[in-house]
Amino acid sequence: MGRVERALGAAAAHHHRRPVVALLLALVLAMGGGFLARGLHLNANLVDLLPSSFESVQDLRELERRFGALGWVAVVGEGADPEALKRFADDLAPKLEALPGIRFVEAQRPGAFFRDRALYFLSEEDLREVHRRLEARLQWEQQQANPLYVPLVEEEPPSLDFSDLERKYAGGAGQRLSTREGDYYLDERQRRIVLLAKPDTTSADLGFSRKVTDEVRGLLAAQDLSQYGPGFQVDLTGTFQKKLDQQKQIARDIGVASAVATSLMLLYLLFHFRSALAVGLVLTPVGVGLAWTYGLVALVFGEVNLLTGFLGAILGGLGLEHGIHLLGRYLHLRGEGHTSEAATRAAFTHTGGAALVSALVAALTFFVLGTSRFRAFREFGVIAGVGMVVLIAAYVLVLPAMLGLASRWGWTPRRASVTTARSPMGHLLLRRRRVVTVLSAVVLLGLLSQAGRVRFDFDFGSLEDQDLPSFVLDREVNRLIGYSQTPVVVLTGSPQEEQAMVERLHARQRERGEDSTIDFVASLSSLVPAEQPRKQRVLQDISRLLERVPEERLEPRQREQVDALRRQAASPPFTRDDLPPSVRQQFVGRQGAPGGFVMVYPSVDQSDGMAVRALAREIRGAGTPDGTRVSAAGESMVMADILDMVTREAPLILGGTTLAVLLAMWLTLGGLRIALLCMAPTVVSLAALLGLMPLLGLDFNYLNILVIPVLIGTTVDAGVHLLTRLSSPGQDFVSVYSETGKAICGGLLTSAMGFGALFLADHPGLNSIGALANLGFATNLLIMLVAFPALLLVLSERRLKRHPARKESRKPEPPRHSGRGEPTHAS
Repeated sequence: MGRVERALGAAAAHHHRRPVVALLLALVLAMGGGFLARGLHLNANLVDLLPSSFESVQDLRELERRFGALGWVAVVGEGADPEALKRFADDLAPKLEALPGIRFVEAQRPGAFFRDRALYFLSEEDLREVHRRLEARLQWEQQQANPLYVPLVEEEPPSLDFSDLERKYAGGAGQRLSTREGDYYLDERQRRIVLLAKPDTTSADLGFSRKVTDEVRGLLAAQDLSQYGPGFQVDLTGTFQKKLDQQKQIARDIGVASAVATSLMLLYLLFHFRSALAVGLVLTPVGVGLAWTYGLVALVFGEVNLLTGFLGAILGGLGLEHGIHLLGRYLHLRGEGHTSEAATRAAFTHTGGAALVSALVAALTFFVLGTSRFRAFREFGVIAGVGMVVLIAAYVLVLPAMLGLASRWGWTPRRASVTTARSPMGHLLLRRRRVVTVLSAVVLLGLLSQAGRVRFDFDFGSLEDQDLPSFVLDREVNRLIGYSQTPVVVLTGSPQEEQAMVERLHARQRERGEDSTIDFVASLSSLVPAEQPRKQRVLQDISRLLERVPEERLEPRQREQVDALRRQAASPPFTRDDLPPSVRQQFVGRQGAPGGFVMVYPSVDQSDGMAVRALAREIRGAGTPDGTRVSAAGESMVMADILDMVTREAPLILGGTTLAVLLAMWLTLGGLRIALLCMAPTVVSLAALLGLMPLLGLDFNYLNILVIPVLIGTTVDAGVHLLTRLSSPGQDFVSVYSETGKAICGGLLTSAMGFGALFLADHPGLNSIGALANLGFATNLLIMLVAFPALLLVLSERRLKRHPARKESRKPEPPRHSGRGEPTHAS
């Protein structure tokens, strides 16, 4: 490590002497990085964040190949009377269907078709039970009408209540599709109607999503909507519009958050250094390093995702921490009378060595996070790890060169920049070190008692902005339709497999009862009942019985029931070709082949992670006759895989991060004891963070869980800087605490500002990352400035009492005292 430090100092001195060459090299590399990075774009699609080897991803790709889009573009018209709304739907449906990106349009409910043919979905045995009940009622009515008939006992009339059979078949696809009245997706009370347009490409293709929604909006703009009423208006929602709105929101969040974070960092640096030039000296290497980093990102990945889009602000905050330490040490040495080159060499030799250790440790932490199979975490880890190393390289190349140019041009730091006032907190810690240590331990134990209440939030809905207009309208559309617009699709290879899968899913549904996560299952085979000719013969017998029912003796409800039975019994058998086009087309692949798709409509909220995982287990647990896995595709399956992966990987990544950091610090600092001491503030602050989370109402989720390994890697450097300075012989504690504490405070604040940019995000998931990260930085700052120095003083005092001879041998001059007979160094 000594050789590395000396090499850093020599390189810095070299660039100080030859600043033009170093700056030209940095500029060329920065321009190259900026040129490459100009083509970066945001991809917020969750499916692309999973490995292609995952079942859910493979199934979704196969579904897209065979079936096309799973979601809809929902056109919502509102603000007119029911007849005008129906006219709007009839006028617009054929025009929508004619658009190049639309496969078909569903404008009317299929309910009437299935209600009229409901009896064909009963088994032959149950049809005969209907016949038996009708026959028993007719016999009873005939007996009551016979004046010679005298009943021996008073008898209740045989019931014509078929509610038990209705309940038995309530979960069937035909029954569920016919539960809503009316021929349109119409809400008369809300004066709203919905048309569902099915695109031919998945919503994951954001370019296509934008194109198809723009085409629909262009068509609507070309219509004379005033003909449907003065207050009539239209809007879009559905999977495609929601994806675009979320993408737009995240892109806006990135721009706003990054700009605000940069402004806050700039203001803080001005306050910290009291010099505009000093601010430029710190910011320029960060800008150069980010240009290099994003040039590499463009070469390797070509895009940024939900998390890496914010890495500019985050890396900027983390990089400024090194600049604050390095420039702060340089200014302090200039204040002691060193020349600019000597101060540069010394700053990069000692503080630069600590910065390199902390950067390598942080990079190693990020690289461990980069082992995750979750692409959002993996890319975040890889880019952040590379960025940390690149930023140190930028500082070594750029900062000494800029200092060399500034000194050549006669710049001399002002006195306010090179002097640090002695901190009152340093004096307080020196006098009250035992009290502060005990109080800190008590507070920590109190917080640890709350750590068991920390929970993981499995609600995906809480990580999306549910107040976006398209999200609000989508919930209204789902309520109007009566079932989910985004079913899970089980892919099958033949009609026999399709029917067998439907039967197994129904069996799973019955087995789980009320705990089932399946609302209903639909396929072409389940919508066209078997043995219809045999059932028709029973229905003809029922029709003949119904003609003999004396309606005048029935109650109004029973009369309605008999009328419905007459209509249903008179319905002829039907085939797939007789199904309504809007229904049949939902089971036709992109190549025009019907069948092969089993639609599983969930009964649970698909934003509820625990329910989604249960749904995935229930569907995949249905099994296949030959033992192969169930090929089930849908966003629910992707969400389930993400949650399974994050919960499985989180302990491994956390353990791997902690071990990697400890080993790295052990190797670079040269001893296990000092490595453990440097890690102590980080470990303690994480424990305090876990205790604070339930008190402040914060939960872990599948996004902000990455904050824990990030905090391990980014807060450990404060301990390295403080302990490295205090362990030098003859150091005055208050002076070191004042100088290093100021730099630590500045470094943690700028790091917090980088993550704090996420506070400004409207996206709740990103917002939760900012909240958790900043709480972690705040607890670490308190521990670094209060608890940890007090503990070091107590440990130093105990060590000096055990080894009094070491006290004399380590100091070339008599020890300085605080005025109370206490040692002022931490050996």
